[in-house]
Amino acid sequence: MRSERRYTRRDVVKLSVAALLPGALLQGEAPAQGDTAVGQLLRPDLAGRPRGRVTDYQNDPFIVGIEGQLRCTCGCNLDVYTCRTTDFTCATSPAMHRELVGMLERGMTGEQILEAFVAQHGETVLMAPKKEGFNLAAYFVPGAAILTVGSALLWVLFRRSASAPELAAAGASERPTDLSAEEHAKLESELGRLE
Repeated sequence: MRSERRYTRRDVVKLSVAALLPGALLQGEAPAQGDTAVGQLLRPDLAGRPRGRVTDYQNDPFIVGIEGQLRCTCGCNLDVYTCRTTDFTCATSPAMHRELVGMLERGMTGEQILEAFVAQHGETVLMAPKKEGFNLAAYFVPGAAILTVGSALLWVLFRRSASAPELAAAGASERPTDLSAEEHAKLESELGRLE
């Protein structure tokens, strides 16, 4: 059997001072100007891959345009530029960037660079399939399917709206109008009971 201990105010104050005292002792004096660790990365090796020197090619619009058409082969399904500038743990996209810059420095055009990457990695390296052959189905089938389904839905809705007045007229003509006095009285009493 466990006995319950009751704490007095004095006990609570002692425990509070004991809990706060180490923090107060560790604070000590304020650091001199420039001695603070605020804004410093204490363990840069844990922050991802080290960043190389920035070149003119990092944000060149031509390079960014080509990298936007190439999928990073690390498995992230991002284009090379996005992967290279957001995922600092990926080593694949910076390598692809360096390869692309090397091809550009050798005098290759944008189309030749894309063809070289397709030859090396296959057509899956492209963010969108080429607009030729069977790949055209990827561009036209979704649009054709949306148009077909939309047309079928519109046709059904127009058919229903056109037949609604006919059904209402047919329903009105099928109502019995020749009620006997007894049936009419029974109907009125039932309707009065419902109200």
